[in-house]
Amino acid sequence: MPPTLASLVHHSALKLTVRAGEDRLDVPVRWAHASELADPVPYMEGGELLLITALKLDAADREAMRRYVKRLVGAGVVGLGFAVGVHYEDIPDALVEAARAEGLPLLEVPRRTPFLAISKAVSAAIAADQYRAVTAGFAAQRELTKQTLSDGPEGLLAALAAQVDGWAALYDASGAVVATAPDWAGRRAARLTPDVTRLRERPAPASSVVAGPEHEDRVELHSLGTGRRPRAALAVGTAAALGTAERYAVHSAIALLTLTTERSRSLHAAEQRIGAAVLRMLLAGEPDHARAVAGDLYGNLLDAPFRIIVAVGSGEADGDALGALAETAEAAAARSGEAVLVVPEGERLVVLAADGGAAAAACCDHAAAREAARKTDDDLVVGLSAPAGPTAASAAYKQAEQALSVARRRGRVLVEHEHLAAGSVLPLLADDAVRAFADGLLRALREHDATGRGDLVASLRAWLSRHGQWDAAAADLGVHRHTLRYRMRRVEEILGRSLDDPDVRMELWLALKATASENG
Repeated sequence: MPPTLASLVHHSALKLTVRAGEDRLDVPVRWAHASELADPVPYMEGGELLLITALKLDAADREAMRRYVKRLVGAGVVGLGFAVGVHYEDIPDALVEAARAEGLPLLEVPRRTPFLAISKAVSAAIAADQYRAVTAGFAAQRELTKQTLSDGPEGLLAALAAQVDGWAALYDASGAVVATAPDWAGRRAARLTPDVTRLRERPAPASSVVAGPEHEDRVELHSLGTGRRPRAALAVGTAAALGTAERYAVHSAIALLTLTTERSRSLHAAEQRIGAAVLRMLLAGEPDHARAVAGDLYGNLLDAPFRIIVAVGSGEADGDALGALAETAEAAAARSGEAVLVVPEGERLVVLAADGGAAAAACCDHAAAREAARKTDDDLVVGLSAPAGPTAASAAYKQAEQALSVARRRGRVLVEHEHLAAGSVLPLLADDAVRAFADGLLRALREHDATGRGDLVASLRAWLSRHGQWDAAAADLGVHRHTLRYRMRRVEEILGRSLDDPDVRMELWLALKATASENG
């Protein structure tokens, strides 16, 4: 404990007597300062015991003492020591009354007690308190280190909660609660997820102080990690502000958790290198070799069914976008206890996740959230394959790339390959290259129609839509079938292509569809 006015009063060598403010002697004293200035307030920082002899004060003037004491209290002075037998044989009643009116502790200092002795006593008590705090901090550090080595982060949190007489919680990169101590703090920690999310948006290291849920405690939040993006966060909840010893314990916990996080990061990087090799073997059609290399690292993930996700970043912050997606997949897999394979490939990211699992769903939800934000220039584009097994990994990878290509053309964040197969091919025609091809193929027919010598484009559309049935197509156009036959011969002559060729009919039909929205 730091020195207090009470501890100084009880100091046998100082012989101090309390003349006012008896009920406020438990206030801590930050320093003892002697000053004979009529107004020492500009030189006060708060928390001082001011020592005076009233050399330049009219201590018998009640109005002057009222103003003097009021200014001292306003400046945060915690006590006033008055030396008797120097300029005044006793403390003037005016000063005693002013001190009592303002609730300022007033101590009588006997002539035989020098101010220096009081300053030394305060200094020695502060030094002893700091020594105790440092000693307690080192002891806490040893205990936290011991618990970390024996029980991991859970043991560290338990030891930290005991040291600060409160609770502690660890959050992962996504802001989800990983562990708490004591157990009852889990629900309280979960309600702080929005605050943790805001903290993660700031460069590491970062910290903030927030009021606990329902203002039931004071919570400090600290980001963990040495990189630009925090890898985790620590919350420490206490009933009051942390003391020096508790602060040492928290700083030790941050250091230990950061080391643990960075060690995990190194192991994670090694795991990613293994994952890259496993993925290459799967794509090369060697699932048995992939299983042999993976061992138990990915559990039964390689035993199907799984999905492959391919993502690229298209903006300046592509690393952040891909990093956020990777963290989302890994955090979801960790929470659900499933395996996931995440492989960075330069400017793209490949994720192999269990079909129907939490990781795949989290990736889709992450992309959907970005889609809902309506970012027209979003820096993330994702393609998702259909479910596949280890022998079809290469096909699934191609499906994901195809879906990615479609997503990029459509300005979407996420496209699933299954949706492409279940839908229509017509949306795929909304491409500048396809429209350019269609315009070139039909240009000669449109130029012919523009001269007013016939309606070859409409006739071709009607004939193709009726699968070459002359009577039905002619009826749709309201012309004789011989007229329609003549128009189709003109189409062949102008294009230099035979309508008997199914490839020609297919290309013409797609060209008509690709330009339908532009030409009615």
